[in-house]
Amino acid sequence: MKRAACIEDLRKIARRRIPKMFFDYVDGASWTESTHISNNAELAKIRFRQRVAVDVSNRTARTSLLGESTRLPLAVAPTGLTGVIWPNGEIQAMKACETVGIPYCLSTVSIASLEKVANAASKGFWFQLYVIRDRDFIERLIRRAEVAGVETLVVTLDLQMVGQRNKDIHNGLSSPPKPTLANILDVMRRPAWCYEMLHHRNMRFGNLEGHVMGLDSRKGLAEWTNQQFDPTLSWEDVKRLRDRWKGKLILKGILSPEDARIAADLGADAIVVSNHGGRQLDGAPATIEVLPSIVRELNDSCEIFIDGGFTSGQDVFRAIAYGAQGVMIGRAMLYGLGAGGQAGVEKALGMIINELETTMGLCGVTTISEIGPHNIYGTPTLGEVE
Repeated sequence: MKRAACIEDLRKIARRRIPKMFFDYVDGASWTESTHISNNAELAKIRFRQRVAVDVSNRTARTSLLGESTRLPLAVAPTGLTGVIWPNGEIQAMKACETVGIPYCLSTVSIASLEKVANAASKGFWFQLYVIRDRDFIERLIRRAEVAGVETLVVTLDLQMVGQRNKDIHNGLSSPPKPTLANILDVMRRPAWCYEMLHHRNMRFGNLEGHVMGLDSRKGLAEWTNQQFDPTLSWEDVKRLRDRWKGKLILKGILSPEDARIAADLGADAIVVSNHGGRQLDGAPATIEVLPSIVRELNDSCEIFIDGGFTSGQDVFRAIAYGAQGVMIGRAMLYGLGAGGQAGVEKALGMIINELETTMGLCGVTTISEIGPHNIYGTPTLGEVE
């Protein structure tokens, strides 16, 4: 890992280390994966305006997100099954975020429970909520988040049903893996992963196990999701959550100005422009494509974060130039985690910081607040794809 120079290097290391079932869960997307591919491709099209003879010796990517000082405009997105990428993966990732100085968001479908992560944390973290059919469980989960000291709740709106993720179907994704011959042979080819996971013996959903009816870890994740996640979820439910939750509220999964406006009017402190990393509606636009129209619609009504294809500091720069206040990363963190646990996540975040601050210097800016449309070629005014 010492010679890894970029996130792609960490991805290659993680691919060698992690069983195929779990690597494909991280790396894959839905149907043809066209939206996942588009996320990366559209970001790559954005060109920078290089500037010279500007004193950039004191540049810094430090900023704030929702009033919290951060080392750069970045937060780690909620990612399910993080604890099977590396033992105690959620705790490893959280500690890396604490060390670097950015927010960490724990997923509802994490391996480590809220309580376990809170016991290991030295500061607050964000918690992501999926709304399932059992609303009594949701209320209990919110109470647990409050007791754990969570002050920021991230409600995901775009997973009322799971997108068709062909790789997960082919692999029969489950946690722990089903003891099929293919899975046994695959795990045997990853002896370090196998040893560590057998030593820790924790591959079940910590926030759900013993708390929600109908959970059977022998089921595929998609099967359980389709049974338990609630397609009746509406803006009225979101309003009730806003009224119920006294802390900061982020609404994740926004792709249109209309939905962004509703979210802001309901009192969201921030939204996340997100297509779930291309893992839900294949054929949806890249998030960077729709960002400008959402920025114009909200006009500073709330903070705007974005995810989907962001794997470098240059990508973070592009998002800020297009009007976002912050970026959330999922895969980039998981590649680092898979490559080397907490040290791997810190390595990934360090790469992004260096890439962002280098790009700032070459574009002639010294602070995040100076970044804007003037730093890129072409004004981002197209908004949604017609």
